[in-house]
Amino acid sequence: MNRIGIFYHPKMAAACALAEELRSALSSQVKEVWAGAAWDDDSVKVNIPGTDLLITVGGDGTVLRAARAIVPYDVVILGVNLGRLGFLTELRGDEALPRLPDVLAGGWSVERRAMLHAQVLSERGGRVILGARPYLHALNDVVLGRTALGRTVVVSTFIDGELVADYRADGIIVATATGSTAYCQAIGGPILHPEAQEIVLAPLAPHLGQTNSLVLPRRSVVELALDPGQQAALSLDGESSLQLEPGQVVRITMSDHFACFLRLPREPDFYERVAVRLRWRRAPDPDGES
Repeated sequence: MNRIGIFYHPKMAAACALAEELRSALSSQVKEVWAGAAWDDDSVKVNIPGTDLLITVGGDGTVLRAARAIVPYDVVILGVNLGRLGFLTELRGDEALPRLPDVLAGGWSVERRAMLHAQVLSERGGRVILGARPYLHALNDVVLGRTALGRTVVVSTFIDGELVADYRADGIIVATATGSTAYCQAIGGPILHPEAQEIVLAPLAPHLGQTNSLVLPRRSVVELALDPGQQAALSLDGESSLQLEPGQVVRITMSDHFACFLRLPREPDFYERVAVRLRWRRAPDPDGES
């Protein structure tokens, strides 16, 4: 491992401090170490090429930004959690320095997670306005949503060119397996294993109860077409909000790029993480009774 980057949340004092400690500890053990703030896009773009490992210091939001920032490069991400849930991270903040020898020694595995790629078209079959590769990628989800409270959007939803539904709703979520435990899970969508490569399509608060979610094959092409007179916003991973104009179409496919995460051997598996963090299990009885 020749080049390691540290990608930290600039508004978390603890993240800034830990990033500096990690940089100092690694500087004598690898050929090159660089550090950059998660919101400093220009600096990160310059440093990402040639990086073998990117250590994120913050929370899940920092990991999501990192996953988008490294496209189209094959960089492995090691997430260090200083936030709340830490679904995407591998280590707690207090584990980061003690586990560095294990990381540098190897013996870990790489978990590959599918990402989405979005494009904004002038109309169905029209020219691409935004989203020339490798831009507009998302690890969690692509969400088309309303821009005003109390108003719905009307969206014609096509899958592989076939009209499936005309939704009148607060919006539409198109999610990866990773995103199935995020916004999609909050509205009752299905939870997929993180290395699954299916696409989840779920309407947000649809009018007249069209609440069914769809699980689609990886090769699917989803097109969300705004009705004339409708305006909406496009969000990727809860960020990068873009205003859409009436009649525009969002085309969503699986990306050619995968987000790769470093996984150490001792971590609990996905189902245990989900069960604990979503509180599916009953709390242990202090008296040992069931």
